[in-house]
Amino acid sequence: MQARVQSRFADPAVEARFQRTARTLRLPFVRVYGVLFMLVALAYTIANPLFVHPYDTARLAILFGCTLLVAGAYLGSTFWSRYVEQPALDFAALLGIAFLIGHINLILFDELIDMQEEMHAVGVINRLAVSAFAAVALAGRPRLFLLWVALDFTVFLATVLPVQTHGAGMWYALLSYTSGAIIMVAINFAIDRSSRGAFALAEALEAERKKNEDLVYNMLPSAAVERIRDGRMVADAYADASVIFIDMAGFTALTKRVSPGHLVEVLNAFFNHADRCTAKHGIEKVKTIGDAYLAIAGGNVASGNSADAAIAFARDVLAGVDELQRVAGTDVGLRVGIHSGPVVGGVIGATRMAYDYWGETVNMAARLEGTAPLNGIAISESTWLRAKDRAAFGPPHNEMLKGVGETCVYRAGPAPARATLPDISWVA
Repeated sequence: MQARVQSRFADPAVEARFQRTARTLRLPFVRVYGVLFMLVALAYTIANPLFVHPYDTARLAILFGCTLLVAGAYLGSTFWSRYVEQPALDFAALLGIAFLIGHINLILFDELIDMQEEMHAVGVINRLAVSAFAAVALAGRPRLFLLWVALDFTVFLATVLPVQTHGAGMWYALLSYTSGAIIMVAINFAIDRSSRGAFALAEALEAERKKNEDLVYNMLPSAAVERIRDGRMVADAYADASVIFIDMAGFTALTKRVSPGHLVEVLNAFFNHADRCTAKHGIEKVKTIGDAYLAIAGGNVASGNSADAAIAFARDVLAGVDELQRVAGTDVGLRVGIHSGPVVGGVIGATRMAYDYWGETVNMAARLEGTAPLNGIAISESTWLRAKDRAAFGPPHNEMLKGVGETCVYRAGPAPARATLPDISWVA
């Protein structure tokens, strides 16, 4: 979860996101509160002529009119697209409403008091409606709310002190105001704490969801993920794809000479380099099989002429052999086999799912790899016919491939070094 400094999140970006989210979620309640307050003020305006002296009725009508005007303008401002970024609107509008309510209370109590103890200040209990409004509207900004309470208290004293004697009524009024203000501060604080806690939890859950989603999209094509979510079967046919099979020569001997940790470093360097090459050439990584790397051009990732993309990718991978040998500390090499033709792709099973490809084209690419020269490429006739860049491939050779029979194969020798593998110090 996000760390907090006092009443704010440590990260300013998170704090800003929280403020926008919290104020947006509170917006409907602020509007409902505003409408209810205006209805109450309107009810007072209608009732006043029935009980209040005409002179005071006129004064109250002006004050209530100003109150409705301020409340209406404030309510209207909540529909402004930038309202959630402007807490000063709540601060100013509610402070103005509190000031008007204070003066309205004085007039109403003047009308109600006959021969009893002066009770002008007791009208403060009506101010709690505005204080509660401010506690909700300014939730998430406790300092701003405390400032609002302080200014409201100043307005209260400035309103009642000139007309209220320092007797029991004044002390009870102060006690009433103070207790109500403390409760409202507690409410504001509670809303702030709970909303921040909920926001931090939501942020953590969203980050975890994003991490899991990235992991899923790293393993499966986005189109396949959508179909799996909808409960549909994932099965695709590609009429013209080029399958690339890359195998590390001398790997078996290497396993007998180096430690398991060093072996993993070598494989990691090879696979990371190949992964970068897939991104560069628009090739789709299918999977790794032991020390072999299987990729495809023209599958889920569009690549134009699949044969040319596959050959360019293979040459880029082979260009990193010198660096791979440096990492291994011994002579290792790569062989590449490429075959073009139809393939079937899809997701099978319900656990440890992966998008895989099947068909004779995949098998042929694996068989061709075995006929490639060390640090070279062997391609089938179908790939050669599709490719525009054939200059590096020599004349065809007939090879007897296991499970396939005699096959026409084109070979290209080692590529000049022009790419580097990552330094082992930072390989994950």
